[in-house]
Amino acid sequence: MSSSSRCPRGASLAKSGASSRHDSSDSRQQATPAGRRDSAARKKASAAKAPSVQAPANKAPSIKAPSIKVTPARKGQLHPRNPHRGRYDMAALVKASPALAAFVIKTPAGSESIDFADPVAVKALNRALLSRHYGIAHWDIPAGYLCPPIPGRADYLHYLADLISEANGGQLPAGEHVRALDIGTGANLIYPLLGNRSFGWQMVGSDISAQAIDSARAILSANARLKGQIEVRLQADRTRHFAGIWGADERFDLVLCNPPFHASEADMARESQRKWRGLDKSRRQRGNASRKGRARNAPALNFAGQAAELWCPGGEEAFVTRMIQESRNVATQCLWFTSLVAHSASLTGIRKALKRSGVSEVRVVEMSQGQKVSRFVAWSYLTPDQRRQWGRDHWQGK
Repeated sequence: MSSSSRCPRGASLAKSGASSRHDSSDSRQQATPAGRRDSAARKKASAAKAPSVQAPANKAPSIKAPSIKVTPARKGQLHPRNPHRGRYDMAALVKASPALAAFVIKTPAGSESIDFADPVAVKALNRALLSRHYGIAHWDIPAGYLCPPIPGRADYLHYLADLISEANGGQLPAGEHVRALDIGTGANLIYPLLGNRSFGWQMVGSDISAQAIDSARAILSANARLKGQIEVRLQADRTRHFAGIWGADERFDLVLCNPPFHASEADMARESQRKWRGLDKSRRQRGNASRKGRARNAPALNFAGQAAELWCPGGEEAFVTRMIQESRNVATQCLWFTSLVAHSASLTGIRKALKRSGVSEVRVVEMSQGQKVSRFVAWSYLTPDQRRQWGRDHWQGK
């Protein structure tokens, strides 16, 4: 996979003001009034002829209030293209991954499901979903790492596909020409896997954890069809998001991120206990408090996930704000920067950071998974005309 590409034509941004050098005699005090008049005239003429200075291609434009558009969720519905709409077909999933059969339970209504409070069962379900819908034959994660719910992760990607299609006349661009960067890809590598297998995107995943990177590489090595499609990079500087992993001339059509949303370990513990209480109540209502009589012991803090996956100082608002600040350094090397935002209250500070950053446009796109409403924020430093030019430069005629 190529790691570099040119910036789009039309994406260069003019810096306000102009500069020119004047003859050294003009900088000295003139001896006579006539001399001073001549000097002033020469300076005026010189300033009129001075060329505008173009800002470097990777610098952000001057600060102005961005356009902000909010797209409400489709209530209770996943994206229309999402293959996980409706109930799971457990028979088909067991056929794709026979190991799932040991975790299938019957609900009081007579339908088949799993115990979603059991991390081992959720991992088995994920393996089956990845096998059946995405052709991923081998997938595993180390104990204690985040095991993501695949339908919601897929929804984010389908909405991102809609976002970039705007620069391509409303059509999804050919996948092999789209490059996306996943910040904090984790040991599960879920977004690069889904992005590549759903759309053919060329994916790069980064993470600050060497163990997570090792796990991601093991998944790639176990699936020959992913060779040359996905790359993972270790972020050696835990304080940075882009610096150190983003090449000087490298282009990405998309940046995506699922940030750690808790602000502290204590916040994470409280939220985990709240979720456990909700799941236990749901399980009792469904009449499946245990699977085949086996008792379940709740983990002390969370269903699964390392600390770096679940919390950071300041939570998601601080994390995304740092993303925004750093994105200015690669402003015209990316079509859309995006991040999930778990808590709507975080949007106030994020919007303020975007206003300070000088972006051209901001989107807040809501997504619905059952009763839950989530969202992502997207920002671009390119104007609509520049985004269309991006599409012509990188996707069309290839």
